Amino acid sequence: MVGRIRAWQQSWHGRSKIEKVEFQSTVTWHLLPWIFFLSWLSVPLGLSLRHDLAPQLFGWTLIVVAAAQCLQVNRSLRRSVDHYLRRAPLPSRDLVVAGVLMSVTMGLAVGLQAVDGAPSGMLGLTALFVPMPFAQSLAFSATIRSYATRMALVVAASVIAFALAGTRGGELAATGFVIAFAGFLALISTRCGAWTLSVMLEADRAREVEARLAVAEERLRFGRDLHDVMGRNLAVIALKSELAVQLARRGRPEAVDQMVEVQRIAQESQREVREVVRGYREVDLKVELAGAQGVLEAAGIDCRVIGSGVALPASVQSALGWVVREAATNVLRHGDAGRCDIALAVNEERATLTVENDGVPEVAPQGQGSGLAGLRERLAEVDGTLDTVSGDGVFRLAVQVPLPPSRGPAPSGRQEERTGQGQGPSQEQEREQDQDREAAA
Repeated sequence: MVGRIRAWQQSWHGRSKIEKVEFQSTVTWHLLPWIFFLSWLSVPLGLSLRHDLAPQLFGWTLIVVAAAQCLQVNRSLRRSVDHYLRRAPLPSRDLVVAGVLMSVTMGLAVGLQAVDGAPSGMLGLTALFVPMPFAQSLAFSATIRSYATRMALVVAASVIAFALAGTRGGELAATGFVIAFAGFLALISTRCGAWTLSVMLEADRAREVEARLAVAEERLRFGRDLHDVMGRNLAVIALKSELAVQLARRGRPEAVDQMVEVQRIAQESQREVREVVRGYREVDLKVELAGAQGVLEAAGIDCRVIGSGVALPASVQSALGWVVREAATNVLRHGDAGRCDIALAVNEERATLTVENDGVPEVAPQGQGSGLAGLRERLAEVDGTLDTVSGDGVFRLAVQVPLPPSRGPAPSGRQEERTGQGQGPSQEQEREQDQDREAAA
């Protein structure tokens, strides 16, 4: 028994928040008709039936058919909810069965009223329960307007049936009001929870779409940067190569100079591609800290961030930024955290980043992925280390990265040379290219 309870706890902690809400709502919807059955129908009616044959026959048959209503609505509940969440088609057969059972139960209640087999107050509770199972199934399957129309027809038919059985005056009006109230109660007890669940699922799908769009946008940016860097250089290389071929065929020594220029442009292109890839892989630590705090707080997790790391070298910021991104993802995916503390401490020798969160299950779920292994590979490039500690429901990730010794600014001449690289051919270079074209012609 203890092992089963522990396994159930692990399974529960392994569910996402949306899965937990859906499970809780489903359990509530399954229990709801049985609670009404026990409190409004079976117990009060069974204790108040007269001891004659007809009241006992009508009363206990009504209780049995009402229990069948509860069983039927539990059996069809999953299909009804899936239809509301647009996962399955309309369960029309289930609605027909629920309507037939409701009609039989209502007929038995009218017959019990006709033989005067129970006090009028008990029949009022019976009328309050009878439409509940059918109304619960209908609330998941119909629009609000269609639901109101059909329940109005149920109320009208029930009032007419009770009037034919001898109910008059205020008791008849009270019966109609009770049946209408039962329909309204079934609507708010089922539709509100289903609407909340649908909104959560829609928000989750929107986050997935947003993530895909962000990835697609980043791919487009990377492709555009590569096109801007390589397009011009490849065109120049093609032109210089063609010119070198023409000069070589004519025995001109200038062909060697052109091939040297092709080699220089190719090396320059290689350097620029490295810079593009490096900029693509690097992340801003300050942006990642703010983004992690915003995402965690939006998920209902109290997140506190200490430190910014603005003065750190670009390589160290990039490595720590990836750590913050992966740690925030793990907090959202694993466990059920209520708080998360991110602290960054920097001194002259090293930068230390710690991420600590609660809500960690006792047994880690299977399939942890390769996130931490990938972080260790990135940190190895800057001689950093990563350690993790888990216990008492708390997970702590600690990263230490040594800082390189500070260097003075580069000479202005070299800075100007680096600044000029990758800016495209100057006017003088374009003029030389025009001359090369004329020589080739």
